[in-house]
Amino acid sequence: MTSVAGAVLAGGASSRMGRPKAFIEVDGQTLLDRAVAALTDAAIDPIVVVGGHQGAIEAAGHRFVPDKYPGEGPLGGIISALGAVDTDIVVVLACDLLDASPTAVTRLLASLGAGDVAVPVVNGRAQWLHAAWRRSAESALRTAFSRGERAPRSALDGLVTVEVFDGSPTWYQDADTPSDLPPGAR
Repeated sequence: MTSVAGAVLAGGASSRMGRPKAFIEVDGQTLLDRAVAALTDAAIDPIVVVGGHQGAIEAAGHRFVPDKYPGEGPLGGIISALGAVDTDIVVVLACDLLDASPTAVTRLLASLGAGDVAVPVVNGRAQWLHAAWRRSAESALRTAFSRGERAPRSALDGLVTVEVFDGSPTWYQDADTPSDLPPGAR
């Protein structure tokens, strides 16, 4: 049986937002809790939170793991997530998803097949911070990282990528700036 873990990336600087995105509340729930809930509701276990403020993450009841490459972009966070668990597959979500969905997570897993990564594509753009990665891809990602790559899309040499086109675009919408937040978010 294939084992699956979940990871929420929370280590970004949030410079455009002006405050940590993980702890912004939407409809009474933090964005971090919403991402973790999507993984939990998709029957993913264990779930780790990569990077961010360790004390606040642990106080919120989540398992924190350090980002081994803080400030080095999302590829470092993905590599940290893959190295933090001992499962076959890791579903990686960003902490700033406004409407993270367990259905989106299960569709990624169902689509992965023999691929190394399953990534949703919305309006022609791959959503790399909402993808299912085989842990066996870690070596190729580390090689690309050592060459200076910091974006997941630039680290795919030799990896089989499965693009997933179904699903609601709202499942993948993130909040980068205060104007991206729905009314009433705090």
